[in-house]
Amino acid sequence: MPVWVAVGGNPHSVVRAGTLGLPMALAIIGGLPERFAGLAQLHREALRRSGHGPAPLSLNLHGFVAGTSQAAADLYYPAHSAVMNRIGAERGWGPTDRAAFDAQVELRGAYVVGSPQQVVEKILFQHEVFGHQRTLVQLAIGDVAHRDVLRAIELLGTEVAPAVRAAVATRSSAPTPA
Repeated sequence: MPVWVAVGGNPHSVVRAGTLGLPMALAIIGGLPERFAGLAQLHREALRRSGHGPAPLSLNLHGFVAGTSQAAADLYYPAHSAVMNRIGAERGWGPTDRAAFDAQVELRGAYVVGSPQQVVEKILFQHEVFGHQRTLVQLAIGDVAHRDVLRAIELLGTEVAPAVRAAVATRSSAPTPA
């Protein structure tokens, strides 16, 4: 049974995963994803120092896909903000608002929310930063209509995943510059 270690930004957890030779699932639920790139490198270094070969890396993200970017944000924001505000109140975070949410939806934000093309672009951007092998998108955070979640799953499977796989395969087969 494959075992992965999930981490949310704690360097000690990252090193522990690498020392044990285990794949790492890096949760990014806010901020600029690039600021987590050092943790991916730290994991790879801990693997190497502990005598292990490479291990897969997963990014675990909040997200939603709809026919258009506006529809995705409009459908997902109310449910997402309700959950994040409840969790934030428990953890001492300030409340979120639509402007903060929209900033996280942008290319360099943490949320993978948008049209299929926008989601593809974001996953590929993050792949350039992290070189990860898996992206896990948490769709059903909060009270999103079941039919909308089913449509998001359909778009992920029929449009997003094939486009990402094709682009990553092209990158992997491209000759490295001398």
